[in-house]
Amino acid sequence: MKGRTLVRHFKESFKSIGRNSWMTFASVSAVTVTLLLVGVFVLIMMNLNKVADDLENDVEIKVFVSLDASEETVQNLESKITEMPGVESTNFSTKEEELTDLVLDFGDELSLFEQSNPLFDVFYVKALDPQQTEKVATDIAAFEHIEDVKYGEGKIEKLFNFLNAGRNVGLILILALLFTAMFLISNTIRITIVARRREIEIMKLVGATNWFVRIPFILEGMWLGLLGSIIPIGLVALLYSKITEFAQPRLSGELFQLLEFTPFIYQVSALILLMGVFIGIWGSFMSIRKFLRV
Repeated sequence: MKGRTLVRHFKESFKSIGRNSWMTFASVSAVTVTLLLVGVFVLIMMNLNKVADDLENDVEIKVFVSLDASEETVQNLESKITEMPGVESTNFSTKEEELTDLVLDFGDELSLFEQSNPLFDVFYVKALDPQQTEKVATDIAAFEHIEDVKYGEGKIEKLFNFLNAGRNVGLILILALLFTAMFLISNTIRITIVARRREIEIMKLVGATNWFVRIPFILEGMWLGLLGSIIPIGLVALLYSKITEFAQPRLSGELFQLLEFTPFIYQVSALILLMGVFIGIWGSFMSIRKFLRV
């Protein structure tokens, strides 16, 4: 395609938006409302996914070392556990450190046990994939000089099942919302094209190719998607800014944290912009096909 022809198509797409101002307003409004809903839902789902990840990453295995294990045995155990496939990190805590933590948590009365410490040396192990915690714990339990292994058996399986179900439901809802958005917006754009079907017929009758007719409408759809994404980007950014200002101080030091405003809001804004442009182009492309058969 010649550069001059492409420039003409761009000019025609801009003129068409101006000439059909009411239909342009209707299309941009449909894009704006739909993308605003999608943007807000993405904010919610991405933060819920962050909470799920935080919960998963907080899961760890507590490995109790036998009381008769020597210092050399403990060192060998630490090396074996650290080198296991699927293990992310291993932290060793002596029984004296464990007692100190208990005293801090439950009071000085427990300091009486310092003379005869009944606790075990402990390894705190995290799996590289939290979903594999049970397998890693089972493998560690098979080692010699391991007294016991605790990882919340029976509870974390339910937690992981719940989190996985939540992620799947969220993905389905986002896809359903995007499909609805594409359907509504393509129908709105189709109305604008129906109103101009005579223009398309005349262009075809004088010998214009399908792509010569199609490109201005595709460009127009792109501008509609672009314009329709501006307001949702601004409102979503403002909304998330207010939410983070309110929530971050109150969640400081807690397990659950919101995603940082930046770069998260830039990622969401780019997603909204791309969805708007894609939906506008797709809606125009699909809507004009039937009018090219003259």
